[in-house]
Amino acid sequence: MSTTRLSPGRRRWVCALSIALAACASDQDKSAAVAAVNRAFQADYESMLADKGVRTYKVRRTDAFVALHAALGKLGMRIADQDPDIGTLAAEAPAPRPLNAQEWRQTADADLPRMREIARPHVGMLAELIRFEPEGLEIVIYATVLDAGGGSSEVSLTTRMRETAPPRTNMPRREYPPPTAVRLALDKIWRQFEQELRAARKLP
Repeated sequence: MSTTRLSPGRRRWVCALSIALAACASDQDKSAAVAAVNRAFQADYESMLADKGVRTYKVRRTDAFVALHAALGKLGMRIADQDPDIGTLAAEAPAPRPLNAQEWRQTADADLPRMREIARPHVGMLAELIRFEPEGLEIVIYATVLDAGGGSSEVSLTTRMRETAPPRTNMPRREYPPPTAVRLALDKIWRQFEQELRAARKLP
């Protein structure tokens, strides 16, 4: 999704320009650009998960699991798989959920310039037409709720992108989501999770 809305005529012009510029970059160049972006975004992703992806709460594991299940549902995620006994949960939804349109624009504003800068040495001016493309992607949230002892639970979250349709651009798909999207999604899930715990009177 781009940061601005384009008129139909401008969209056709941008599409034609994209095709023309794409012809100037080889498949090898495009793959190198995406690989460079993946390396940068992977480092950010792993750092983000280490900092924001795991929390411990003074609640029973069963209560934490129920609250997390409810939180993901209220954020528009569909529960695809769950095992309450083990404490694992997987939820999915079309991108950019759990972010809304405004939060996705915030992601693009923050991370798109950097992505283009990383890609530019490999594909030249084609980098200026690269955008974050939620179409054809699903976001999958994986959660684990473990007993941390003493009546506490450790909750961990990870996220992945899964392709459901080929990209509309001539660039290969990235493997890692934009760093700002990961941060916003994690913060949003934790807030909703804590709201569910408070609603059930499990947190003050």
